[in-house]
Amino acid sequence: MRMLRAEQFGLTREVEYGTPEQNETVRKIVEAVRNEGDAAVLAYTEEHDRVKLDPGSLRVTEGEIQAAYGRVDDAFLTAIREAAANIRAFHEKQLRQSWMDLQADGTMLGQILRPLKRVGVYVPGGKAAYPSSVLMNVIPAQVAGVPEIVMVTPPATGGKEGIDPYILVAAAEAGVKEMYRIGGAQAVAALAYGTATIPPVDKICGPGNIFVALAKRAVFGAVDIDSIAGPSEIVVLADEQADAAYVAADLLSQAEHDEMASAILVTTSREFGDRVAIEVEKQLAELPRADIARKSIDSNGAVLLAESLDEAIAVINRMAPEHLEVMIADPMSILGRIENAGAIFIGPYSSEPVGDYFAGPNHILPTNGTARFSSPVNVDDFVKKSSLIYYSKEALLANGDKIMTLARHEGLEAHARAIEIRLEREGRE
Repeated sequence: MRMLRAEQFGLTREVEYGTPEQNETVRKIVEAVRNEGDAAVLAYTEEHDRVKLDPGSLRVTEGEIQAAYGRVDDAFLTAIREAAANIRAFHEKQLRQSWMDLQADGTMLGQILRPLKRVGVYVPGGKAAYPSSVLMNVIPAQVAGVPEIVMVTPPATGGKEGIDPYILVAAAEAGVKEMYRIGGAQAVAALAYGTATIPPVDKICGPGNIFVALAKRAVFGAVDIDSIAGPSEIVVLADEQADAAYVAADLLSQAEHDEMASAILVTTSREFGDRVAIEVEKQLAELPRADIARKSIDSNGAVLLAESLDEAIAVINRMAPEHLEVMIADPMSILGRIENAGAIFIGPYSSEPVGDYFAGPNHILPTNGTARFSSPVNVDDFVKKSSLIYYSKEALLANGDKIMTLARHEGLEAHARAIEIRLEREGRE
């Protein structure tokens, strides 16, 4: 791993904006699906996924879901059920209620919360299948009360045998009843605009490759989206007392995602940084996905040397990492100073995969520095809010002049007269 001074490094990358060629490819796919529906979805599925389907075979059948249960092991089923329970319990604590505030003059103000009606969840295939992503998208939507949740996933996540059975089982365990075997930009467009087979949704969630990310950006406005996710990131803040093997293992846990993933150690100890770099090389040689992890470490991995803990915290806040692990002697003492991070893992036993799979907090996190202003996927992402205003006659008489003053200041006379006519009708001189 390369070693740099902390002030020399910046994490922000623009890979998710895509090349002109990638953007043009996505634009054509989205427009074709919008105009041609199922025909375009099927054509692009055959072209990009090498799977020939017809409209009647797009939807996953109940028989396929039940067959998938016979292809997964009992240990997975036990683990996915307990993880789902943990995730549900965590997100239930995020629930908020509608509220109304009745004031002395008879005015009532409030906010009404309602769940979205229909949400689409994208589950990627490609380099790996992610049953955990199913839970992290579906369960918050369910907790929010979304009545219709539909899943799309590429048709060959499990190779020649079709959809990965672990994805199907995870979706069934999470309560998804509507699933389609499509992926890529064509799946995003189908969810956004609908086809004869797939009704449109109100929001699209879930990670994917660059074409999925660009398609989500292209359809935003017709539907809502969770985010445009970039490559995975981890930053570990560690001192010389930390276990170098633990730190190296956690860095590699993100590096193995894909070649563009980022794995960074921030430390005040050069000697400790050297130990971690040696340990990374040792562990890297034993990984099944060593080629992917190697490219990630060589291109986007680093040991950042800080002059002090203060400088280390400052550079972390500038990077605003997706995942931040804190392995210093007194991690709680600095927790209040961490301003920007998608998820914070405290102490040597809070390894990043604990959050990825089991603890309960959502693992769909802001990337590419967007933790400066955005949050993990949560229940609020699946509700909409309506303001409630009931103004009494007494309140309008008391505040009408102020309202008209503001309206006329903006040159909106009709706004002012809408108040004025009421004041006159109510007999105010």
